[in-house]
Amino acid sequence: MTGFTTPGELGTGPGSTGAAGATRRNARLARGAWRLPAPAILLAAWGGNHFSPLLLMYRQLDGYSSVQVNLFFACYVLGLIPGFLLAGPLSDRHGRKRLVVAALALGILGSVILGTGSTHVVSMCLGRLVSGVSVAVAMVVGTSWIKELSQHDAGPASRARRASLTLTAGFGLGAGVSGALAQWGPAPTLTPYLLHIALSLAALPALLRAVETRTGTGDSRPLLADLRVPRAGRQRFLTRVVPMAPWVFSAPALAFVVAPALVSTRVGADHVAFAALLAVVALCCGAGVQPFAPLLARRTGGRPALVGLILIAAATVLLAVDATVLSPAVTVLAAVLFGLGYGICIVSGLVEVQAIAEPRSLATLTGIYYSLTYLGFALPVLLSELSHLASYRWLLSGVAALCLASAGLSARRDPTGADGDGSASANGRQAVATRR
Repeated sequence: MTGFTTPGELGTGPGSTGAAGATRRNARLARGAWRLPAPAILLAAWGGNHFSPLLLMYRQLDGYSSVQVNLFFACYVLGLIPGFLLAGPLSDRHGRKRLVVAALALGILGSVILGTGSTHVVSMCLGRLVSGVSVAVAMVVGTSWIKELSQHDAGPASRARRASLTLTAGFGLGAGVSGALAQWGPAPTLTPYLLHIALSLAALPALLRAVETRTGTGDSRPLLADLRVPRAGRQRFLTRVVPMAPWVFSAPALAFVVAPALVSTRVGADHVAFAALLAVVALCCGAGVQPFAPLLARRTGGRPALVGLILIAAATVLLAVDATVLSPAVTVLAAVLFGLGYGICIVSGLVEVQAIAEPRSLATLTGIYYSLTYLGFALPVLLSELSHLASYRWLLSGVAALCLASAGLSARRDPTGADGDGSASANGRQAVATRR
């Protein structure tokens, strides 16, 4: 028993009426059942990213040092790690809906803590820790759930794109709206969180009506036993996903953490709004390019991530130049390229993961993938620590070189015979199975 609920099983559980119940539930799936949990998943992503443009405000209003701000980020990552690693196995065993409900509730709790404790370091750390768990669970479980709810009305690339667009919209709206409220709205340390709480509560009824796609497996093994890449797809994962994954979130981290700091003296009192603008530009470009991912995959022989990594490297070179010229216009252009690279890479990685994963391990492998992508958010901290050894111009030039090296690794021919849309061909799968 895999635990994945097939179309025929959707109407055979408690409360259904046999074939009639199956027909009704299949109709719900065909009409776009993924839209019911999507707002909750979007708002969980909103809750994780609306803090980013507020960092400059906290340093200005509450006097937090760069060390304390980095501590807030570290607590966020500390919450992400168990969320990424454990949410997948838990939802593969116990279902998607209850974990996404928990993620939404944790996001609300995180906003309550951050909104009421902005002057206390401990409260800020706790709020970011809780928000990290919320985002990780929503990303891992929500991505898998949207994919499963889209089985009947979308192909593999469209399923991945729906999930990545939902998350990207949440990240972008959270940063943009909260940054605007912090710059021009009343009670800037409280209003962004009140709005997030209200919208999250509004998304709950739709979430509770969403169709569950997993049933209990009765698996009694330790959760950590599930944290592995399926053997048949391991080589493909190591050669095509691992070199690319850390750059997925390196791009937005450079766009709206490092970039606004470089030109903060040129934008003056509007520094919070400018940081929010860069976040919105990057994430809107990331969302806008994702519908073209299948076309790009065909044009590049199934390696669209190569284009994404080249765009990220080019944007990093622009930032290296901007470290000297300090031009806000150059920073915005870099944010556009970062966003395009991010959008291509995140959806390319999800297509690869969904092609590799078995139904019973989809959320687990998605969690492993997202764990690798979030390594990129450590890049601004690393650059800050190294800035006493070299200028940002040289540090960013080195980052661009590393990105191009990763592009070269991910561009190598896939031994499994993957085709251009990210799914493994029959011959490729047979060859892998023969080597097992």
